[in-house]
Amino acid sequence: MFINRIVTLLAALKPVTVQAHCDTAEGPAVKDGRKALETGNINYALKWIPADGEAEMRDVFEKALKVRTLGAEAAELADRLFLETMVRIHRMGEGVGFTGIQPVGTQIDPVVKAADEAIALDSDADLLPMVPEERRAELDKRFQAALAIKDFDVDDVAAARRYIAAYVSFFKYAEGEDHEHHGQEGHGHEH
Repeated sequence: MFINRIVTLLAALKPVTVQAHCDTAEGPAVKDGRKALETGNINYALKWIPADGEAEMRDVFEKALKVRTLGAEAAELADRLFLETMVRIHRMGEGVGFTGIQPVGTQIDPVVKAADEAIALDSDADLLPMVPEERRAELDKRFQAALAIKDFDVDDVAAARRYIAAYVSFFKYAEGEDHEHHGQEGHGHEH
């Protein structure tokens, strides 16, 4: 009995590696949300949410910008509300529950990290060997599809959402999921 308790305690202390990263403080969705707040341009955030969540997102964004002017604590609270609302709406569009924004340092699955690096570097050469050989051709195809529309105008929200849909398809396949999700214009991803 004592050994079981120790094993349970040690398991609880072990850092958890998560596959998803759209809901982490260091993930791409939260980074884009912060950029929206810093620049005053909501379009950085809108690409991450389905069109039917846009009205709520705009309302929270406008209020957050006003509250941010009231001091550091108010800005911190407003930013948190905006980012949590953005990620919640994003996750709802995926058909996945929202459990909060995961803290800085949350461990991410190595394949997800490599997929992020592939997008950033415009090369999936380091990612492909990490997936089974029979999945590589399709993964590269999805990578190329995302890469082809990566450089969109931030103010063209429709183009931005098309990119996110391709990005999500690429990430889901990298993570081992074969099927398409259809939450946000084909966007259903736990990246």
